[in-house]
Amino acid sequence: MHDNTESMFPESDGATDASPIYDMLVVGAGVNGAGIARDAAGRGLSVALCEKGDIGEGTSSRSGKLIHGGLRYLENYEFRLVHEALKEREILLRMAPHIIWPTRFVLPHEKSLRPAWMIRAGLFLYDHLGGGNSLPGSRSLDFRRHAEGNPLKPTFKKGFEYSDCWVDDARLVLFNVNDAVDRGVRFFPQSRCTGAERVGDQWHITLAREDGGGDHIVRAHAFVNAAGPWVDQLLNQAMQTHQSTIRLVKGSHIVLPKFYEGTHSYLLQHTDKRVIFVNPYEGDKLLIGTTDIPIEGDPADVEIDDAEIDYLLNVINHHFKHEKTRADIISTFSGVRPLYDDQNQDASAVTRDYVFDISDNGAGKAPLLSVYGGKITTYRRLAEHALERLSGYLPRMGAAWTSHCCLPGGDIPNADFETFHNDLRRRYPWLSEALARHYGRCYGTLTDAMLAGCHSINDLGEHFGSQFYEVEARWCIEREYARSADDILWRRTKFGLHLAASEIERFRAWMASAVGVEVAG
Repeated sequence: MHDNTESMFPESDGATDASPIYDMLVVGAGVNGAGIARDAAGRGLSVALCEKGDIGEGTSSRSGKLIHGGLRYLENYEFRLVHEALKEREILLRMAPHIIWPTRFVLPHEKSLRPAWMIRAGLFLYDHLGGGNSLPGSRSLDFRRHAEGNPLKPTFKKGFEYSDCWVDDARLVLFNVNDAVDRGVRFFPQSRCTGAERVGDQWHITLAREDGGGDHIVRAHAFVNAAGPWVDQLLNQAMQTHQSTIRLVKGSHIVLPKFYEGTHSYLLQHTDKRVIFVNPYEGDKLLIGTTDIPIEGDPADVEIDDAEIDYLLNVINHHFKHEKTRADIISTFSGVRPLYDDQNQDASAVTRDYVFDISDNGAGKAPLLSVYGGKITTYRRLAEHALERLSGYLPRMGAAWTSHCCLPGGDIPNADFETFHNDLRRRYPWLSEALARHYGRCYGTLTDAMLAGCHSINDLGEHFGSQFYEVEARWCIEREYARSADDILWRRTKFGLHLAASEIERFRAWMASAVGVEVAG
C-alpha cells in the first residue's frame, strides 16, 4: 500500500502555486465515495478523497449487509433498479469472494398478505431479470417436510426459497479505499470539508483536521459530494447554498443469539407490507432488520428506539416458535439511508435508486456532482455512471474497468473460497479452523502478507480473546487506517460482539499504550 495519507498536509494552510491541482476531489469515504475515487484513479485521473470520520463509519457499515436485487422493489415496479442490482450481484461475487458469498433465503407464505401466485411470479422475475445468474433458482417449500420449517410456528405450512448474497459491508468500503490508494489516490482521513468555492475553473476546498492539525486547502477541477446523509448539509454549510432534496430514513437492526440450525436466512412479511430479514451473523448470532423511520436532525445521533425494538420482536415472535424478549438482544445498531426525496409519503416506498445533481461555473468548468440515494449493491455501477456524467469535464478520463478487476484480497482462483480456505489451512497448519476462516473471510489473499514472519500461534502476539490477536490489530492500524478501538472492534473485525467487557477494556488500553492512538470509549 502506498503511503498517500497524512503526509499530504503541508505546513501552509492555503493553496499555493506549488500545491497540486487534482482532477477530482471526493468528499465522503462511504461506499459510493470510495467507489468513485477508485474508479476514477483506475481511469488515469488524479484524485483526492477525504473522510471526516472512519472509513464507512456512517451508513455504509450499518446496512443490512446484503448484496441483493431487492425482491420487494418489484412491487414498486422498479424493474430497472432490480435488473441492475442483480447484474451487479454477479460482478461483485467475482470481485470479492472473500467478503461476499451466496445465501439461501426462506420466505414463509402468509396468504392474507400476498397471494402465492404473486410471490411465484415475483421470484420467477427475480431468477431471470439479471440475465446470467450463477446462483440456484427459487423453489417452493413444504414446511411439513423441509427442515427450514422446523423453527417456524405450525401455522406456516408452506413457503419459498431463493438466492441472494451476504457482504461484510465495512470491509467492502475499506477495500475500495485501499485499492484507490494503491492506484494513487491521496486519502485525507479524519478531515472534514468546511468550505468550498469556485475560483475560475477550479475548486478550492477547505479541509479541517479532526485532530486539531489545522486547515488545508485542496485544489481540484471537479468536486464530488458523496457525503451520504450529510450531502445537503455539506452544500448548505460548506457552500452556503440552500438545498433540501434528500429524505433521511433510519433503519435499525437487532442482534440475537442464533435459534435455528442451518446457514439459511429468512425473509418475513409483515402486515404493513414491509419485509424483515433474519440473517445468520458472526457464526452463532442472527442479524434482524430493518425498520424504515423518517428522521430529521443530525444523522450521527441516531439510535434504535423502543418502538423499533418492539416492531422487530413482534415480527420475530409472530413467525417463530420460541418467543424472544428484550433480554435476548445482544446488540443493536442504526443507520441512516440518504434517499432521494421523490415526494412519496411512505418511507418504505421511497426509491432506493440513485440520482445525481450536477452543476458547473456556467462556462463548462469546475463541475460539482452530488450523489443522492443508492444502495450498497449498486455502488460500483453508480461510480461508473458518476464518471460518465463527468466525462465531458475531464476529457483525459480513461475507459470503465472495474467490472473485471478484483478488490484487494479477492483474487482467489475461480472465486472458490472453500478451496482457498483449505489451502490456507494446509499452508498454516497451526491455525485453528475458526481462525483460518476468520482470516480468510476478512483478508482473503492478503492473509499471507498479514502473517508474514509468523510460524506458530505464539508469533501472532498478544491474545485479546476469541480469535483476536495482536498481529491483526497492528494490520488494521498500519494498513487499514484504524484510529480507535471501535474502528477495529465494530467495523473491521466485529470482535466487539465476541469479547467480554473486560477483554474489550484490555484491548482499549493496549491500543492507547502500545500504539499511541487515542482510543474512543
